[in-house]
Formats: sequence, C-alpha cells, structure tokens
Amino acid sequence: MIVEERIEALIQLGHILSQKDEYRDAVIHRTYMNNRWFTKKNQQLAIDAIAAQFLEEKKLRQWLNTYNILDNNAPAQVGLVLAGNIPLVGFHDVMCTFISGHISQIKLSDKDKYLLSYIFRALKQIDPRTEKYFRVVEKLQAFDAVIATGSNNSARYFEAYFGKVPHIIRRNRNAVAILDGKESKEDLSRLGKDVFQYYGLGCRNVAKIYVPRGYQFEPLLEALHEYNDIILNDKYKNNFDYNYAIYVLNKAKYMANGCIILTESEAITSHIAGLNYSFYDQETELEAELIARQDEIQCVVTRSNLSQIPTFDFGQAQEPGLADYADGVDTIDFLLRL
Repeated sequence: MIVEERIEALIQLGHILSQKDEYRDAVIHRTYMNNRWFTKKNQQLAIDAIAAQFLEEKKLRQWLNTYNILDNNAPAQVGLVLAGNIPLVGFHDVMCTFISGHISQIKLSDKDKYLLSYIFRALKQIDPRTEKYFRVVEKLQAFDAVIATGSNNSARYFEAYFGKVPHIIRRNRNAVAILDGKESKEDLSRLGKDVFQYYGLGCRNVAKIYVPRGYQFEPLLEALHEYNDIILNDKYKNNFDYNYAIYVLNKAKYMANGCIILTESEAITSHIAGLNYSFYDQETELEAELIARQDEIQCVVTRSNLSQIPTFDFGQAQEPGLADYADGVDTIDFLLRL
C-alpha cells in the first residue's frame, strides 16, 4: 500500500468507529468481562476520542503534512509492547507505525486483548492489504526497533532486552495541575474530569496538584464530589476504602470527600482514589521544579501561562491531539529514521 492508501484506510476506520456496530458492542462487553476497570462507558469514550481526534480527515492530514513520509519499500519490523491501563492506549503507536509503512509485531496487554483486534478486523474489511501490517504475537522476535510502554520496573527489563536496537521506552508518568486559588467552580469541575476520567489510571490523568500556600481546599473538595458516582465501581471503591483505612490507622493527615483522598506529598504519582498536593510560593520557582522533574510528568494542566512548559486547560488532559506525543517523543520522526 502507498502512503495515501494507508491514510485513506484510517479515515474510513474513523467513519466506522463513529457509527453503531453490534459486533463492536459485543467486543466491548467481552472486554468489560475480562477487565472491570474497562467499563462500557470508558471504552466508548476512548473509541469516540480516537475517531474525533486521531482519524478525522482534516486533523490527520494537517498532522502528516509536517512530515515527509515516502512510500516504504523496505519496511522494518517494529515491536510494540502495549500498556493496558486505559482502553486502546496503544492505538497511537500502532497508527504511527502503520502510517510509516512498517510492520507491527504487537504484544497486547492482557488487560486490553480484544479492542485492537477489532480495529484490525475493521481495517481488513476496509482494505484486505492492511492485514500484513499487523501481527499480534506472544513474544517479539526478529525486530528492528521497539516501542515499549510499562512501569518503571518493567522499563529496566525493556532497556536490557531491547537496548541494542532503536527504541522508545516509556515509564510511569502522570499529569499535574497548578491552581492559583482563583479558579471558578466550573474550572474545578473540569479539573475533576482530568482527575477521575478512566478512574485516574491514565498517564495523562492529574495525580498531583500544586496550590499556593494558604490554599482553601473546601471548594475543590466540593467540586470533586460531583464525581462521587465513581465510587459505585467496586474496584475503585475497594481501593478508596483500603487507603482510607490505612490513613486512619496510621493517624496520617488527609482530606477526603467520599470519592477521593487528598494527601500532602512530594510524589507525582498517587495511589488509586488518591490525589497528592504540594504548596508553592512563587510560580517561577514551581516552573523550575517541574522542568527538573519533567521525566515524571506527562502534561501540565493550568490556566497560568508558563514560559517554558506547554500546558492544557482544565478538562483537556485526556484529550490529546495527534502531535501530543507520549513523553514528548515524536513517534513518527523516530519511525521515519529506521
């Protein structure tokens, strides 16, 4: 397939994902039965985001116009080790590899085994030639490059195993938010979306907030309580109850509103159903700290204008565009250099 044919196949895939599909509904149900974190609502949310943000023709072509993608007569074998923290989280890597004309060897996460297989089936129906571009495997073999996503622990193994070939290896990251105490109720409500969407399991979920010294937390706790139906998920509730009990037993300092627990911590990553916070005095000093810790941060949510850090508005952390690459590494550029 030439470049234009691959792009057209993706555009058609976007149309399919935007329409109702009983077979897809069955796949969504099967996925939920396999992983109760992946509710039908959250799976559909991920599918809708892919269709609207990644596969919409104008956005897709504008993004690709910034690259010089040639027809690839010598495709590389690119191993993809995909994460399974939120539905279809590895789709962007799969799409970039396909657009670049390379062959994907895909190690699916056990937590998300079925949705991508549905995507490949849909692409095959659009154009049977797409089938040769995707190989779902149990073990990567004879690969020329690797993109692997996992935890800080698994990244050490990835470095040892894949270090001799060109690679992108991703570790734990989370989003942070900066508040100035002047946010409206609507701002704080939208921040709740950044915190709670996908149960806070995504690398773009806000896991920590920075607030000015003397910050009054009551409006924030009240706004976040709007999302209290999240506690109806048993897996989330079990995490909330467990961590709440630990804080009580240890007589630790915390704040809670029935659906999330706030604790003061220097850590970026928080536990499930938790939100860390730290105080700051000067925004310029805070920006310097965030730059120093950029390897831990996926994105920054704030209405402030930071001079050296790209930011997202409240409620947009989980709405990345095509060029909002994970860990800030340009995946297309990496693949075109193979």
